[in-house]
Amino acid sequence: MTKTDLRARPMFHRTKEANEAHLTIVFTALALSREAQNRTGLAIRNLIRQLRPLRSATIAINGTEQTFPPAIPADKQAVLNAIRNPRAKH
Repeated sequence: MTKTDLRARPMFHRTKEANEAHLTIVFTALALSREAQNRTGLAIRNLIRQLRPLRSATIAINGTEQTFPPAIPADKQAVLNAIRNPRAKH
């Protein structure tokens, strides 16, 4: 796992608070990606590659908005379900 896998860029901060905030975000992203890997059994790079195409669209016409959810294939839905529901622990 690298920052590249998470598409993170190096940050240069001048204050202690900014550095601590940046590290908190980086470690949170790492923890979330590890948990997603554990729940799905897929490497984070593979997981991102599979789920990246799933996007919704919101269109605003004449003051009304309509949101269109993505069509999710069964194999991708299984991955999403695994992320949402932790495996039973023995």
